[in-house]
Amino acid sequence: MLVAPSILSADFGCLEREIKSVCDLGADYVHIDAMDGHFTPNLTFGPVVVAAVAKAASKPLDIHLMTENNPFFVELFAPIKPEFLSFHIEEEKHPHRLISRIRDLGIRPAITLNPHTSEQAIEYLLCDLDMVLLMSVNPGFGGQKFIPSALEKTRRLKELIEKRNPNCLIEIDGGVNDQNAPALKEAGADILVAGAYIFGAADRKKAIESLK
Repeated sequence: MLVAPSILSADFGCLEREIKSVCDLGADYVHIDAMDGHFTPNLTFGPVVVAAVAKAASKPLDIHLMTENNPFFVELFAPIKPEFLSFHIEEEKHPHRLISRIRDLGIRPAITLNPHTSEQAIEYLLCDLDMVLLMSVNPGFGGQKFIPSALEKTRRLKELIEKRNPNCLIEIDGGVNDQNAPALKEAGADILVAGAYIFGAADRKKAIESLK
């Protein structure tokens, strides 16, 4: 299992230290929720802050766009060169075009699904994706409770991936902890995003290892 700590739950007053901490303690990616205050009721990181995060991180970035006008934000964050750049299918009229653009920029494309969005909405895009991010909470704020139906959705998505593109990864974001991680692994998850569970832990190394 790969682990991507979400800096949404980090101490922003000591952000460089926080990022270096989780990278040194075993994180595989640094997960960044870039929210625009329109798609979600929260406003988080712009490219200047994310560029500073990239400089501090010794692990690749996984940028999750929670935005309207996705093509604009793709171009805005592309110079930072994250490993993954994901956008929400609910907000994109031309997803295939945007997937192709992300790949042309040298970044691995991913699509995110909100809890209510069926995995079937992206069946015919899977062959062009490197990852699908399933939200297991409603997007906007950290520290929310895991939505149990995400498990069944992960299993169904895994079946589609096996049929369409076995190399496509599944990432889960929202309420992830050591209690639901084994079931998520069994369902087919490859990467777990965790914010409060890691950054709020007394022993972050132990928290990361428990997910792995």
